Amino acid sequence: MIIGEILARNGRMYGNETALVERDGATGKRREITWKQFDEIANKVANALIAKGVGKGDKVVHLMMNCLEWLPAYFGILRTGAWAVPLNFRFTAEDIRYCVEIAEARTILFGEDFIERVDAIQPDLRGLKDFVFLGPTNMMPKYAEHFDVFIREASTAPPDVSVGLLDDAALYFTSGTTGRPKPILLTQRNLEFSCVLENRHHNQTHKDNFLCIPPLYHTGAKMHWFGNFIVGARAVILKGIKPQWILEAVSEEQCTIVWLLVPWAQDILVAIERGEIALKDYRLDQWRLMHIGAQPVPASLINNWKRVFPRHDYDTTYGLSESTGPGCVHLGMENLHKVGAIGLPGFDWECRIVDDQVKDVPRGSSGELAIKGPGVMKEYYKNPEATRNTLKDGWLLTGDMARFDEDGFIWIVDRKKDIIITGGENIFPVEIESFLMANAKIQDAAVIGIPDERLGEIVAAIIKPKPGKEMTEAEVNKYCEALPRYKRPRKLFFDDVPRNPTGKIEKPKLRKKYAGFSESFKL
Repeated sequence: MIIGEILARNGRMYGNETALVERDGATGKRREITWKQFDEIANKVANALIAKGVGKGDKVVHLMMNCLEWLPAYFGILRTGAWAVPLNFRFTAEDIRYCVEIAEARTILFGEDFIERVDAIQPDLRGLKDFVFLGPTNMMPKYAEHFDVFIREASTAPPDVSVGLLDDAALYFTSGTTGRPKPILLTQRNLEFSCVLENRHHNQTHKDNFLCIPPLYHTGAKMHWFGNFIVGARAVILKGIKPQWILEAVSEEQCTIVWLLVPWAQDILVAIERGEIALKDYRLDQWRLMHIGAQPVPASLINNWKRVFPRHDYDTTYGLSESTGPGCVHLGMENLHKVGAIGLPGFDWECRIVDDQVKDVPRGSSGELAIKGPGVMKEYYKNPEATRNTLKDGWLLTGDMARFDEDGFIWIVDRKKDIIITGGENIFPVEIESFLMANAKIQDAAVIGIPDERLGEIVAAIIKPKPGKEMTEAEVNKYCEALPRYKRPRKLFFDDVPRNPTGKIEKPKLRKKYAGFSESFKL
């Protein structure tokens, strides 16, 4: 069943029940829609697009911050048979122009946060026929049509379009942190499978309530929500990441599942430790699962979390946009004894650890993680060379270095491009970052390689102490004596650790700032 049909079924079965809630942490404003309204708005978007000439195979750019309209607009695009093209909200005007041109998009839906960027490139976007604006009418550019007007006269009936499971559905662009964003083509089958996969891993029922905080343009947030979606369970879209706002949403909306990123989980623990949050002020007994993805998770963080929230199940999932988001590997809620590993092959997935010739490496050795399953992308759109380099006989090469342990669990060693080679020794930053994060005074840490004439590269650590904590270089060096000498940081910087909207450390920024070279050094 394609995901558009799942929505229609939810509309029939759970029509007047709440489907989506939007909460603004800063203002306290709250909106919600039912499953029937969700389904009908999606139909109105689809029929309005069709009336403008959008058809199967066309591309519609979706450029919005998280809001109540985000998902109905996304499903409306899919119901036309066109490709949804969600873009990263951090993309520059030039990134947006590039993506629109690669996609050969004919329509764009954009919010108020993107007015300046779209204004800057609008004259160059000659292929775009329609600009649909979601935001205050007094801010709408003259070249755009307002979303409310756009859908006002459109029918709420399902559009007369045949969409099949094997049809192309969506174009997701990589974050672009190591060059131009690459377009990833996903099918309706990819999207449908991710619903089954997520529900299989986390056992969502119709009674669950999922708190969605990460950006919906990313496959991670949306595909985790898919586990609730497939059983008609509600979700809350929270705008804002402050610990107080997160706990207020969990408490007041009675959320049962929360997907966090490492820095957000760390911020919650720090706020509790400092007395800024008192758990007795919130109703949290219904909260059953906290899970994390999108980046390596320090075992120390989860051990600390379980001390504060001993009743929570915990899981971590691994994935990438090329695998239709998370779940190709997951720890499993029953495997707390393996915290630190990313886990086992997910439902209906296979995993291998391979060398540069795509041959299996011996058990326990490090190599590149390769995955195979129904979530593997169709291709990098218009990039056959990148597709050939990434897809090998159905196996997707992830670019992540990993190893199997003696029990078959997979441990991420590091990104292939982030390995530091010092004096001929391979050093994996993730290992050192996890070690540093175990220090009670450290809130966040990143490790990069910087050039050295004698050794090629040396290890540098960027450390963010917890609020109110002071650290000296001597203190860090003393702590790092527990590491083998060649792994110890030779340079220390006390600074914030930049992370992208999905929590990944932005290593290129750090290398540029502290090593004085561009990302091309690591390519």
